[in-house]
Amino acid sequence: MQETAASSDRTSAHNGSSAVRLSVVIPAYNESTRLPAFLDSVLAWCGRHEPSFEVIVVDDGSSDGTVTVARQRDVRVISHERNAGKGAAVRTGMLAARGELRLFADADGATAMEELPSLLAADADIAIGSREGRDKRVDASALRRFLGRWFNRAVRMGAIKGIRDTQCGFKLFRPAAHGLFEIAQEDGFAFDVELLLLAQNKGLSIKEVFVNWTEMPGSKVSLMRDGIKMLKAVRRIKKRWKTGAYESAMMRVTPSNELAGSVDS
Repeated sequence: MQETAASSDRTSAHNGSSAVRLSVVIPAYNESTRLPAFLDSVLAWCGRHEPSFEVIVVDDGSSDGTVTVARQRDVRVISHERNAGKGAAVRTGMLAARGELRLFADADGATAMEELPSLLAADADIAIGSREGRDKRVDASALRRFLGRWFNRAVRMGAIKGIRDTQCGFKLFRPAAHGLFEIAQEDGFAFDVELLLLAQNKGLSIKEVFVNWTEMPGSKVSLMRDGIKMLKAVRRIKKRWKTGAYESAMMRVTPSNELAGSVDS
């Protein structure tokens, strides 16, 4: 794993602090076409609204120009030597992040940064974007909607309670939830389910926030193949939980109501 020296630490002119308030983690695998526009929009939005931030692109073993386009911008770039999976890429970025608030966002820009204030306003340990809001725009194929809802229904029945959309790639983590990434083991697309299961069982507050979402061309996700893989992963996660595989590590995670401080929205 390798990291470039470039970074985008903005220090607030109001308080003179070098602390990073917001980290935006973007996992990317062969995203040289879709990543540039989204990166530019992230940097522009943060520049207008966040006094202190960093953007971290985790290149997950890409074979195209993903690293090149990322390095052309003022961001931190961390590279996996081989393709390890989306969950592994998000975990790498989150563990390297320095922000008190840590957002991960999909590289395709399906959810725009303009949705972040809604997640901040949720004031939860974990605020997760959801595509299930009736008053929000979700531009997706009928097949994607059907399979997505089928998967989420299966997850609700088997592992996660009360969350309608576990898979939207736009999630915000406050300090109480940072330790989850030291515990998580799933490298693939089911990492969201694992994080939320651990968070629920630890008593962390989770709020689902409806966001606008647009299906972007060029997706590398196979709805059937990856859906089956995720269901198998959910069974693995449940087995780990039931056998106590997470138990000792969970002691390091402290819900926000037990922490001394908090981060203002």
